[in-house]
Amino acid sequence: MTFANWLAHFQRNPALHRELESQIEWDAPVLLSEREVKAFARSFQRFELGESGDGRRLLAKAAQEGDATYLAALELLVHEEQKHSELFRRGLERINAPTLDAHWSDAAFTVLRRILGLRTELGLFLIAETVAMGYFTALAEHAPDPVLRGIGRRIATDEQDHIRFQIDRLRQGFHYTPGAVRLVVGLIWGVIAAGAATVMALDHGQALRACGLSPAKFWLQATGRFQGAAKLIFAAPKAESLGPLTTNA
Repeated sequence: MTFANWLAHFQRNPALHRELESQIEWDAPVLLSEREVKAFARSFQRFELGESGDGRRLLAKAAQEGDATYLAALELLVHEEQKHSELFRRGLERINAPTLDAHWSDAAFTVLRRILGLRTELGLFLIAETVAMGYFTALAEHAPDPVLRGIGRRIATDEQDHIRFQIDRLRQGFHYTPGAVRLVVGLIWGVIAAGAATVMALDHGQALRACGLSPAKFWLQATGRFQGAAKLIFAAPKAESLGPLTTNA
């Protein structure tokens, strides 16, 4: 498996980003109740903080793998995540809410992934992205404000491919791993995913409800989405690349 197609995809993405962001009516009136403003402020603050990392440790681990094409693609993915942080920041500015300097969930996630190897760190990122994808989709489709819907569409478009990119790399990473070991790792990651979905359902529950999605339904969808991703990794590690889903040629 090579990552040339992914590198080309990420190199073309800025044009798509500009197109999607140009469609957002940034100056449209805010159509949120006071309760909804508080809900999205709490939610966006946590996402803005979580997406703001520079990825230096992750990239340093990836550099040790010796695949320059994969490393270049990963660098562009990290940059896209930083752009997501900027979009959440713009969302906070729209509703006159401040950013956070720290939050326990972000700190715990950061400490955990820093002590692990590349493959496990990518697994944690995959868990975070598959769990959050349902939130981004609900935001894109049902947020009660046009700008928040635009932010959701912009981020969800990236994240659907980020998940596929992580699956491709993890397939490569588990290519020679015995089936029994893959099973154990998959079970452990499944427990972590269930915990992450629980934390998110509780922490972002009000914003989810504002988008018409109950926390319980979100949890079921999030865990199911991770299970689907895990099956692609652990049941078919020798499969060909999924490749990008978004057409940005």
